Formats: sequence, structure tokens, C-alpha cells
Amino acid sequence: MTDVAIHHDPKPGEHGWTQTGVSNEKLGMWVFLGSECLLFGGLISTYLLYKDTAKTGPRPHDLYDIPFTSVSSFVLLMSSMTMVLALSAIQRGDHQRCRVWLATTALLGATFISGQVYEFTSFVKEGMGYTTNTAASSFYTLTGFHGVHVSLGIVMLMSLFMMSLRGRLPQERSEVVEIVGLYWHFVDVVWIVIFTIVYLIHS
Repeated sequence: MTDVAIHHDPKPGEHGWTQTGVSNEKLGMWVFLGSECLLFGGLISTYLLYKDTAKTGPRPHDLYDIPFTSVSSFVLLMSSMTMVLALSAIQRGDHQRCRVWLATTALLGATFISGQVYEFTSFVKEGMGYTTNTAASSFYTLTGFHGVHVSLGIVMLMSLFMMSLRGRLPQERSEVVEIVGLYWHFVDVVWIVIFTIVYLIHS
């Protein structure tokens, strides 16, 4: 039998791509975000279990400033739009606009974090510290973990900004911005869930 050499075009899985056509990096981010869903699911469930168990001190929903938190939430949600604009800009090869939108997204995220720090500080002044009661502990843990995730996102955004300034983020690497965008949109969606469950639903 004559050996026949079989020639074929490179498949996605042979060059850093999965068989679904999704890059390994992007698939890795999706897997990571899936595990984060489990983490936040557990934290939200814990909060729901303990939110009405406080026997001493104020409970979180006794101190909420809904208008202030609503504005802070709006700022974070607007950052998703600027993240989309950043990705669109680099896909067009417009690096200057990409940097502008990356910086704007990071600034909006930092504004949200500043609002969260202000909120925590005011709660402590009102007598609700981390160990005041179980409701306070579960509240600070949930919202604090989300704040940490937003802060990590800001670090990622500024890293992309610096890479772009140094010419290390060409149009061909736009997927890097897309992957960071997936993470950023995730923390925004998680905040919508947290804001609704924690701040708007008291019973």
C-alpha cells in the first residue's frame, strides 16, 4: 500500500486555539469567570442567610443611602460602554482613542471604588463595623470582594494603557483588550446583581 501524505490547513487547536475557534486565552478567561460566578454565588447566599440575624448594632439596610449608591452604580455601568469603545478603537487601529477610552474606563472604576470607600467609612462612623454583627460581616465581605475585583480590573486597564503607550499593543493584539473587557463586563454585571439583591430588596 502506498503511503499517502495528507496535507491540511492549520486548525485552531494547533496554534493556541481551541477546537471551537476560541483562543486558549479567551477560553481561560471564560473558565475563570465561571469560577467567579460560584464565588459570588456563595457570597450572595451567605449574605441572604445572615442579613436579618443581627442582634446588636445597626444592620446594613438601616444605613443605606440608595440615591448615592445608585449614582455610584450608574458610574460603574457607564464604564462598560467606554470599555466597548476602547475595544472598537483598537480594532480599527485607532490607538489614541483606545488609550483615551481605557483611561476613562479606569477613571470611572476608580470613582466607583472611591464611592465604596466613602460608604464604608460612613457606615463605620454610624457604628457598623466589620465585626458588629453577622449581617455587617457578610455585607462587607460581599461588597468588599467585589471592590477588590474592580480594583484588579483597574490595574489591568492601566497595564493596557501603558502597553499602548510603549507600542506593545498593536491592532493585531486587540484580543488582549477584548479579554480584559470580558472581565470588566463581568464585574459590572455582578454589581447589578449585588445592588439589586443587597440594596433594593430588603425583605
